[in-house]
Amino acid sequence: MEVAIEPSTLLLDVLRESLGLTGTRRGCETSYCGACTVLLDGQTAHSCTILAALVGERKITTIEGLAQGGRLDPLQESFIEHNGFQCGYCTPGMILAGKALLLANPNPSEADVRRAIDGNLCRCTGYQKIVKAIMEGAKKRAADLH
Repeated sequence: MEVAIEPSTLLLDVLRESLGLTGTRRGCETSYCGACTVLLDGQTAHSCTILAALVGERKITTIEGLAQGGRLDPLQESFIEHNGFQCGYCTPGMILAGKALLLANPNPSEADVRRAIDGNLCRCTGYQKIVKAIMEGAKKRAADLH
């Protein structure tokens, strides 16, 4: 999809304002909190610090893009089943960080999960349920692939 932008427009602003993809959150605007996390070619990226003009033809995945054919991604289902959220503000970034991990490592350890979400802040949950949701999401994903 092509969008007309100014050279200084951030990817976060294009996603939210031009495309209406509001699952990508505006948080600290310094790439510290992870609320603006998207997947850029399958790897986490902070959209609040990336100029949209530099993205070009790269594949961008937001939380809205994880569901396929009207079905939630197994990781999204796992977050719901294991209450991996409270207020929900950090949830899209956490899920996308988890998704990037599972794409690179389908069978992560708890330490791997904790490292993967290290750049995402949650002020509500204490991270235990988030970690469990990602670990269980890995199992669901593996079961779906077989």
